Amino acid sequence: MVQRLLLDTHTLLWAIEGGRKLRLSTLGEIFVNNHVYVSAASYWEIAIKAALGKLQLANDPLEFIENSGFTELPVYFRHAVLAASLPLHHRDPFDRMLIAQAQAERLTLVTDDSHIARYDVRIMPAR
Repeated sequence: MVQRLLLDTHTLLWAIEGGRKLRLSTLGEIFVNNHVYVSAASYWEIAIKAALGKLQLANDPLEFIENSGFTELPVYFRHAVLAASLPLHHRDPFDRMLIAQAQAERLTLVTDDSHIARYDVRIMPAR
């Protein structure tokens, strides 16, 4: 059965860097027979961290995303409204946006962040 997956930013980064930190079964789910989405919010988060010198990548994230066949998920107003209405279990605005997008688009969020489990969202463990 094909799943619709949304990669959390750290999951995307691990995939870009070769997938060694990802659970083998999760790596297979990401790259075989599933529809994988990457949020524009994740690319924005990566760009901010790189600009601040907090992140250095050997591989270009945009090139990786395009070559992997992943689908870009834009941030829509409905996502922002939903993110703003979420309980404050998790204060990271990027994660809150990904939670809202997963809820709104009925996607399974691939993550290793235990705080996200406190929300009503389907999760696939990243590792």
